[in-house]
Amino acid sequence: MVVGDVVEVPTAYGLGPIEVTGIAGDTVEMVAPLTGPGYSMAGCSGGGGVSSNGGGGVGMSCEVGTVATVNEAMSLEVVEIVDAGAVLRIEPAG
Repeated sequence: MVVGDVVEVPTAYGLGPIEVTGIAGDTVEMVAPLTGPGYSMAGCSGGGGVSSNGGGGVGMSCEVGTVATVNEAMSLEVVEIVDAGAVLRIEPAG
């Protein structure tokens, strides 16, 4: 994925489409709208208060090799960064 790419995730994860907003060094910056009433994340830095697709959302900043758990439903890992692109692994948590 490169900056500007968007990946759709199941609504059960509590997020709308995740957009890559920046790739620098070993970190990928992303934003996503919230589709549920709450939001939790372990493993990456981030939180509420960003604009995503014209509405409220969350920002995430994840380093290579870190596996984050989002809303206790989704696992997100930055597998590697090559040149200006990142490889993300998104799957059900657990």
